[in-house]
Amino acid sequence: MDRLKFYIDGQWVDPAVPATLGVVNPATEESFARISLGSAADVDRAAAAARRAFAFYAETSVAQRLDWLNGIIDGFRARLPALARTMTLEMGSPITFATERQATVALFHFEEAVRVLTDFAFEEPMGAGIVRHEPIGVCGLITPWNWPLNQVASKVAPALATGCTVVLKPSEMAPLSAMILAEIIHDSGLPPGVFNLVNGDGPRVGEAIASHPEVDMVSFTGSTGAGTRVAMLAAPTVKRVAQELGGKSANIILDDADLRASVIAGVYACYTNAGQNCQSPTRMLVHVSQREAAFDAAQAAVASIRLGDPLLPETTLGPLVSQGQFDKVQRLIQAGLDEGATLVAGGLGRPAAMNHGYYVHPTVFGDVTPQMTIAREEIFGPVLSILNYETEDEAIDIANDTPFGLAGFVQSGDPERALKLARRIRAGRVYLNGAAFDRSLPFGGYKQSGNGREFGVYGFREYLEVKAVLGYPG
Repeated sequence: MDRLKFYIDGQWVDPAVPATLGVVNPATEESFARISLGSAADVDRAAAAARRAFAFYAETSVAQRLDWLNGIIDGFRARLPALARTMTLEMGSPITFATERQATVALFHFEEAVRVLTDFAFEEPMGAGIVRHEPIGVCGLITPWNWPLNQVASKVAPALATGCTVVLKPSEMAPLSAMILAEIIHDSGLPPGVFNLVNGDGPRVGEAIASHPEVDMVSFTGSTGAGTRVAMLAAPTVKRVAQELGGKSANIILDDADLRASVIAGVYACYTNAGQNCQSPTRMLVHVSQREAAFDAAQAAVASIRLGDPLLPETTLGPLVSQGQFDKVQRLIQAGLDEGATLVAGGLGRPAAMNHGYYVHPTVFGDVTPQMTIAREEIFGPVLSILNYETEDEAIDIANDTPFGLAGFVQSGDPERALKLARRIRAGRVYLNGAAFDRSLPFGGYKQSGNGREFGVYGFREYLEVKAVLGYPG
């Protein structure tokens, strides 16, 4: 599965300087493919191609762009099983989850881009003039490993729909699904230079994209620290920066909710994608009177989880993505123990049945206080913290006592009561009573969880400039 070329200007090309990296299967700890690592020279070539293409692609009609997007959708559907399997191999997502969520949700973004583009008013009368919405230009897209295709699609789809051109750097840890997408895009007939892909690491390729003078916008998903670096590099050229960064979401279970069902669902939600999910509800807030019942329900939820080979359809929890991520999660579990949290389930080390792979015990801590490390740091693993509150005001104070603000969750038997609390949570998205994912609603964060929005019409508008034209008659 070696993929040593980059996709630039409609062709698969060799890197400027040969350098390779193995792609590791986290379930086996073995390299199963190689990619090339790019350099600033490769970014220069891709940015130049994107700039040339933008001159004509920005002027294409909505109908033409819809044709290309629908071609991508057709190709995506045809290769969805291969995309899902590739993500299982490159980042450990269980095959059932990879098929039903990882790959399918990525497809949703292209379908949503078609829906929005079909009816979007790029020009509208306003006051004494006209307001135009025009593509911003060349977009540098830097994406993470945890949702390797979903995050690519959430940026690429609206960028192409609005008339922008793209230089994409997928994560070097999980790059292969994005390379299959490049093949799908090529087969759709999209003109050369509109979409370009350069593999590489953050310090070389990511930083070259963020600082490049031919890049008009950079959209980044990743850690808050890396997002800060991207913003600093983008500042000298005053390019637009959209960021989706870390999270430490609170799940408030009110005393009128079905506690057992809410706790079990909350554990499963926290462990989505092995906990490697930026909006996971990793802080569960339970009324102090329900402490023991919550612990019992959490233990039942953990006992039902099926840890195993991610290629087996019955597996519900796979490995973490890397040795580094495994070590980080172990460090934070140890911090929970050292700081006095009650271990409800799981704990340190690798599960006894797993003699290889970056597997960790699905873990639950109780009696967690807001200042404990596990209540403040983004763990990015299957580790849940249960905190207690006495009043609704205290629950809101705990929920908002974080530098992050990506998502929030509220469970209540009274929808109006749940909505009242949702309005007070300082986060970009709040889920009430197990609400399902909705691709049309905006996704993004408050505070150190980022800026800008993705998904639907709000994500579409991120890739547009606004121009006022005054003096046109009538």
